[in-house]
Amino acid sequence: MLATGLALYLPALSGAIGRRDLVRDLHLIVAIGWMVALLAVCLGGNRHSLRRALAEIEVFDRDDLRWLRGRRAPQGRFNAGQKLHAVLQTAFAVLFTVSGVLLWLGERNTTFRLSGTVVLHDALTFLALLFVVGHLYLALLHPSTRPALRGIVRGTVRRDWAAEHHARWRPEEVDAPVERDEIAGRRR
Repeated sequence: MLATGLALYLPALSGAIGRRDLVRDLHLIVAIGWMVALLAVCLGGNRHSLRRALAEIEVFDRDDLRWLRGRRAPQGRFNAGQKLHAVLQTAFAVLFTVSGVLLWLGERNTTFRLSGTVVLHDALTFLALLFVVGHLYLALLHPSTRPALRGIVRGTVRRDWAAEHHARWRPEEVDAPVERDEIAGRRR
């Protein structure tokens, strides 16, 4: 959606593609697919695990506030940055959905054309782009956080890395898989 949204927003990209109607339709189809996928995860996924993750994300404590101020503070399974990112992405999703629906309806009925809808949708697009770039940097390039990419891809992280970066996280409490220590080759 970000790619098609940028193609719709930037005249140079839109002109290079040449088929604005196709890009707009693709944008809408992907948006609907994204909402259906989120709904499927919420309804058909592991609801217990989702509730546990939500409970961990929505609680900000003193350690989280210290961490956000750049001070060392022990973190749980989600650090304060990850919690803040999840909350902001959720707000973005709601705002994108509402403004997107209003834009779509506004093409059909001018009653739904609200003056700030385009500005909101465009501003969210650029904020989301910053989030994606930052997320990619932390996942792929930043040396201290790059090992977390393994958690995204394989669903596990090394215990020594987790102990260093998420000291309050107890994987055994959340049924996390036990990983072999890659250096020592033994269970930790």
